[in-house]
Amino acid sequence: MNQFIQTLRRYYKMLVIGANLLRSPLLLVIRVYFFWQLFVIGIGKLSNIEKIVAYFSSLGIPLPLVSAYLAGCAETFGSLLIMLGLASRLASIPVAFTMIIVYLTAELEAAKNLFSEPDKFVKADPFPFLFCALIILAFGPGKLSIDALLRRRFDRPE
Repeated sequence: MNQFIQTLRRYYKMLVIGANLLRSPLLLVIRVYFFWQLFVIGIGKLSNIEKIVAYFSSLGIPLPLVSAYLAGCAETFGSLLIMLGLASRLASIPVAFTMIIVYLTAELEAAKNLFSEPDKFVKADPFPFLFCALIILAFGPGKLSIDALLRRRFDRPE
């Protein structure tokens, strides 16, 4: 029985080592796939600012012109930084904040019913971007990023 447990431990340890090797490639895929989409949305906002201002006004968002530019810039430049893996954790904060604001304005019903109807919350447009921004905030961009290159360059012992 003891040998069986040791064998099981060894295989589990190999599984963990193998799964850990997938962490950085998975974070890269998340960064590029989801934040490319948000980058395109942000460019669209900044390119059609008058329409976005009108939409924000219809939602009752205060200072719609300023809010439209802030949302467009957070989505565009935050996504660009996250895709590159440059200051990713810092860039994920305004992106996550913007998605929370989207929930509290354009997707208020989904936000109110977070626990009673979680499908509405998860199917709302800002969900994948909020979720991925929180993943990057918590775990960082991974080893396949400019952040990791800079860390390796500047954290070397003298």
